[in-house]
Amino acid sequence: MSLFDLIYAGSNAALGLAEQAVNEAIAQKGEEQKVAFPDTAYSLPIIYAATGNKITTLAELQGALAVVKSLIVEEEDLEKALNAGLATAASAEIIEAVKYVLQEDPYAEEPGIGFVPDPVIRSLGVPLVSGDIPGIAVVIGEAAEPASVVEIVKDYQTKGILTFLVGKVIDQVIAGGVKVGLEFRVIPLGYGVTAVIHAVSVAVRAAFIFGALQAGDLAALLTYTKERVPAFVNTFGPLNEVVVSAGAGAIALGFPVIADTEVPEVPGALIAETNHKQTVKTSLEARGIKIKVTEIPIPVAFAAAFEGERIRRDAVYAEFGSKRSKAWELVRMKELAEIEDHKIELIGPDIDELEPPVYLPLAVIVDVAGKNMELDFEPVLERRIHYYLNYIEGVMHIGQRNIAWVRISKESFAKGLRLKHLGEALYHMMLDEFGSVVDRCQVTIITDKDKVLELEQSVALPRYNARDERLANLTDESVDTFYSCILCQSFAPAHVCIVTPERLGLCGAVSWLDAKATKELNPSGPCQAVPKEGLEDGVKGVWSAVNEAVDKASQGKVSRVTLYSILEDPMTSCGCFECICSVFPEANGVMIVNREYSQDTPVGMTFGQLASMTGGGVQTPGFMGHGRHFIGSKKFMQAEGGIARIVWMPKELKDDVGERLNQTAKELYGIDNFADMICDETIATEIDEVVNFLTEKGHPALNLDPIM
Repeated sequence: MSLFDLIYAGSNAALGLAEQAVNEAIAQKGEEQKVAFPDTAYSLPIIYAATGNKITTLAELQGALAVVKSLIVEEEDLEKALNAGLATAASAEIIEAVKYVLQEDPYAEEPGIGFVPDPVIRSLGVPLVSGDIPGIAVVIGEAAEPASVVEIVKDYQTKGILTFLVGKVIDQVIAGGVKVGLEFRVIPLGYGVTAVIHAVSVAVRAAFIFGALQAGDLAALLTYTKERVPAFVNTFGPLNEVVVSAGAGAIALGFPVIADTEVPEVPGALIAETNHKQTVKTSLEARGIKIKVTEIPIPVAFAAAFEGERIRRDAVYAEFGSKRSKAWELVRMKELAEIEDHKIELIGPDIDELEPPVYLPLAVIVDVAGKNMELDFEPVLERRIHYYLNYIEGVMHIGQRNIAWVRISKESFAKGLRLKHLGEALYHMMLDEFGSVVDRCQVTIITDKDKVLELEQSVALPRYNARDERLANLTDESVDTFYSCILCQSFAPAHVCIVTPERLGLCGAVSWLDAKATKELNPSGPCQAVPKEGLEDGVKGVWSAVNEAVDKASQGKVSRVTLYSILEDPMTSCGCFECICSVFPEANGVMIVNREYSQDTPVGMTFGQLASMTGGGVQTPGFMGHGRHFIGSKKFMQAEGGIARIVWMPKELKDDVGERLNQTAKELYGIDNFADMICDETIATEIDEVVNFLTEKGHPALNLDPIM
């Protein structure tokens, strides 16, 4: 059979299976049975993106089959063949959707996770745009030589590639010792070939979440995925018609397919690579993905893919901090003459000198020096300790400053990991990432209890306190420069953040000091200085220079922003915001919901549904994406009355930001324990009940001017 024949045979076979699945589901559940994937605002994403129709029932799903069929036009024409591939993708989505109709969790009994919820995609936004995840691999099939696919997936993992697994490669990879799961960025989707649609769905929803895709605009979708989603497909083993047709769908989206069998090649799109030692190289080159790998001389793997690793109690070899001991970390700026470059010193016992489980105190001091180093950069570098230690396979790091908590696994200890290797990772990464400001670096690791406690009091705490005092005085009024951040434009081309001392980036990862340091490190990079000039409205936060910077950075898509208003020209959002604020008119205020909260809010929408109205670099008055720590700022919604308008938020979020909220409310309004006046889901989610609670508490929002 020719390539065209294979594609059309596969698309027709997939359509037949989809028709059968829908008919059987209707026979069991009836036409009005609800159809939905879990925790998404985008219905059945592939069909929704292609047609603009949100499928909600089996009857509507049956109607979608005609649309799928119309995409299959059997001619020896590449464009029509790719359309047939898209039909296969839609058929696969229908088949998978029916599984969720018949079972609440059809993947409960296997390693695959099936559908990837919206919050997971949003959480991947920052590592995708920052390059911590430089690409996305879809590995499908069953390798004739299991060891080869294991090495390929391990290679992707160490390079930070987000890898989805479909088929029996799941078992092969797990048997080969690869750590899998969302936290390791190696994600089994399912054994059946139709499970591949859940990887395609991630790409399609990225276009909605970050790119402000309009549903039904198929051409825009294909352009977005081709230009902005760095994905590719690896197939292993013989290719049947459905796999070939699904591959055509991937190619239509701009994702090259690299097969380990002989196939009729399509340059840049369908590639045969039978030498497994070249698979990774060929795949990355086909998608134009450049990998920068820093070699760290340690006996275990080092990659961003291990950042989410959790080491459970029974797997712990050594632990520092938490309830059993003190653990703290500090970055100090010093003069060049004071530092011996690459000196790594251990004061106290190493973990191999004690019987497991080892419980020790820990102090990590990283001294840096450089001609361009500034005191303000200390906390920026210090926060990277969290990431660098988490990148070490078998190391878990939580917290910061003097509330750090570190665990080392039995497995990594057995591979030879010792405390000096933590110092090696910190040394190499500080110079690699901050080389423009760090010329020399030395690391001191202390496990001697008396020394740890003594230096905490005499060295660490005074340094922390001095920084806190500096930050407390760092207000929007005290500086003459803000910073723009366009890091997310690789996914949200119209979005621009303006970062100020009192308003961090909406992702929560970029503070004013971070942006300042980024500008120093990379003068032509994503963060640029914006002079605080041309004040037009101090209450709303409008400066002509800021508007000019936003207009230029957004390529004219956004020409005016207010930094302190939610109703008038609010700042745009990309899609990876930590929280979203929405007007709650019945309570004369606003509610805030964080992306971890999956239930309905008092306005009748989930986080995902609210976020679908404000992401992608568009301005939506009444909705605002933002970081958690902006909530307690005196500048939060200053134009509309500030934090006094906050009437509802999930309890977890309220507990997290409550102390700062209380402090700000006391300073601004003289109100004690303001957080206790804010309703949460444990109190009420119905509008009338929320308003009753606010009335009982005497919430200040009820006495303010109407918000709308």
